[in-house]
Order: sequence, then structure tokens, then C-alpha cells
Amino acid sequence: MSGNREIDQLSGVDTTGHEWDGIKELNNPLPRWWLWTLYLTIIWSIGYMVVYPAIPGLWGAEGATKGIWGWGSRADLRTQMTTVEQGRQAMNDKIATMDINAIMADPEARNFAVSAGASLFKVNCVQCHGSGAQGGPGYPNLNDDSWLWGGKPEQIVATLENGIRVAGNPDTRDSLMPAFGKDGLLEPEKINQAANYVRQLANLEHDAGLATAGATVFAENCASCHGEKGEGNQDLGAPQLNDAVWLYGDSLEAITTQVQTPRHGVMPAWKDKLGEGKVKALAAYVLSLGGGQ
Repeated sequence: MSGNREIDQLSGVDTTGHEWDGIKELNNPLPRWWLWTLYLTIIWSIGYMVVYPAIPGLWGAEGATKGIWGWGSRADLRTQMTTVEQGRQAMNDKIATMDINAIMADPEARNFAVSAGASLFKVNCVQCHGSGAQGGPGYPNLNDDSWLWGGKPEQIVATLENGIRVAGNPDTRDSLMPAFGKDGLLEPEKINQAANYVRQLANLEHDAGLATAGATVFAENCASCHGEKGEGNQDLGAPQLNDAVWLYGDSLEAITTQVQTPRHGVMPAWKDKLGEGKVKALAAYVLSLGGGQ
């Protein structure tokens, strides 16, 4: 074999026999320090596999080999979270037994509830109401003073506890606006008149002639829920129509569509999902945003 060795004339180093476009690969050995580092990492990894959980999918509650030390980051996290929850339990129990108005009047309880409610809101509410509770089309803004079912502290708690239009919950917030167009209750012409009258109530651009005729249509079909002047009715969840807050838009087309085929939002009943204390914490956080009544 030694007779077949090829030595590079410039460097005096053996070649591997590999050649690309006239360029030959030198058979330089790896540096000693690099080899020792590699060997040490192999030894360290074997030791790690023996001591710590390492090989997934074999056995054990953690889904991996447990290691002789039996330590696991998940188990450690569970222990830490249990300790945190135990520390919070006393305040959680206190809030669960307090009235929401009492919570807002107690600085310690209020600060705890608002902080806890902020976390709950990020997990359960931002998907619909937005990260800043600013809402969007079909989802109410929680920062203002316009509330379909009332923005007083106890009203907000009741809405959170029982939800809106939750099937099977006898205490849920529930009301349905008739589909005046879809069900043939009003002719398209009268719906157009009523929509123009509603825009007049809200000081929006409208056809004065159609709005005059729409006043009669509104009085006969809409005032029983929305009020004679469009002031709304929180007992029925009927929105105020003479302000600048519109859940589905204030354009003539949007208003006409809502009269023809109304949309009805749904919100979960959070009491069964979160418990009474966390519902009150959510209410405290919502009230801290500056909205409500």
C-alpha cells in the first residue's frame, strides 16, 4: 500500500485519491483539540442520557426515559404552578364570595382581580373582542359606554356568567330581531324608508322624503324594542340607534341588510367554564378599561 501513496509535491501531504477538475484532496488529519472535543461531547451526551430524561417515546409519564435522577422540566413546572396557585387560592376564594361592586371598591381585591382578568381576557376573549377590547364588525367594543345588555358592574357579570344566546341556558341573554325582509314582514320599499329614518336618528346623511315615510314604519315595527327615538332597550338587548356606535356598520346598505336578514351574535357562558371568581376577575378587567356605565 505504501508504494501506491501519492504525495502532493507542494505540501508534502498524502492525497486521498479524490480529484475534481484537476484539484486533489489532501489527507490532512483533524486537529487533536477538535478530536478531543468531539470525544468529550460524546461522553457528556452518554452521561446526560443516563442521568436525565433523554430518549422520547419509550415509556414513562413524561413520554421519555426518566434517567437515574428522575428529574423532568415538565414535572418541575407543574410543581411551580401548583405552588403559585396555592398562593393565589386565598384571594381567589375571597373574590368569588364578594360582590363585583365590593371588589371594585377594595384596592387589594381590585388590583388582584384586574391583573388576573387581564390574563383571562388574553386567553378567552381577544379572539372576538381584539387585544385591546376594541371589538370589530359583529363584536362589541368594550372600551365605550354603549352596552347592549347594560354596562353596570353587575350587568357585565351577568352577561359573562350566562353568555348571549346560549342554547340550554335559561338565564342567558336572549333576544331575536325579526327578519323583516326574509320573512316578508315588510316590503323592500318600506325597509328602505325605515333605514333612512334610522340614519336620520343618528344624524347621518339620508333621504329626507324617505325618512319621513320611514318614521311611520319605524313606529309601527321597531319602536317597541328600540324606543320611539331609537334610544334602545337594554332589557331586550336592543341597540341604541341614535348614536355613533354600530355593531354591523352604519351605511344605508348595512342597516338595510340588518333589517332584512338580521345577524345575532353568540357569546359563551363563562361561569361553567371558568368559575364565579374568574368571571368576576374578567368583569373587573373590562371595567378597568374605562368602559361600562
